[in-house]
Amino acid sequence: MSLTYGKVEALIFDMDGTMIESMPWHARSWVTFAERHGLKLDVSDILARTTGRTGVECMHELFERKLSDDEAQAMVHEKEEIYRELFHDKFEEVAGFTAFAKAAVARGLKVAVGTAGDKHNIEFAMSRLKMDPLPLAIVGGDEGFSGKPTPAIFLEAARRIGVAPERCIVFEDAPFGIEAARRGGMRAVAVCSTHTAAELAGPHVIAAVRDYNELAHSNFLETLDDAA
Repeated sequence: MSLTYGKVEALIFDMDGTMIESMPWHARSWVTFAERHGLKLDVSDILARTTGRTGVECMHELFERKLSDDEAQAMVHEKEEIYRELFHDKFEEVAGFTAFAKAAVARGLKVAVGTAGDKHNIEFAMSRLKMDPLPLAIVGGDEGFSGKPTPAIFLEAARRIGVAPERCIVFEDAPFGIEAARRGGMRAVAVCSTHTAAELAGPHVIAAVRDYNELAHSNFLETLDDAA
């Protein structure tokens, strides 16, 4: 681990695929949405092009034309309603997440969320996760920040909790998010719920795991006391 980062003070979590097992349901919602609009869709391609980007950015990618703000927002609202309906009865966290976040806070670490998801998806997830304590800050993709791989969302999360980027660790499940952490000068943990460790590799990635139970079993939080 590079000595240029400094002591870890905060953990910043992406939401979809990182806190919650939502990506299969996002994939299904894209299929349903595309069918409604008569669009041909390669699900793997659209996920690769959009995961980590804001809803409006996603719609520009899908339709491959300039949409008005109102039109794009309406499309986002429709697609995300489909997602929440599909995931509602199947909701689950990435194994061990809430216990891990609680343990992190107990060790004096600050916890924040930086997601491209909008306020409706954030409320949907947070109301079901019932995190205790709640994150100190949640930055969403509908707040006007550019989506990943730019670091804007993560940098704003760090700013809101008053921690320098180099003292934060980002938890991410997608290549764009891993790259956003790197661009923001942050370390990262790859959560391999939807991608392989190789797909999420980088010089700033300090661990690659399937879920938070693996981190707990490896005493990950305890090792951060000596990390710099």
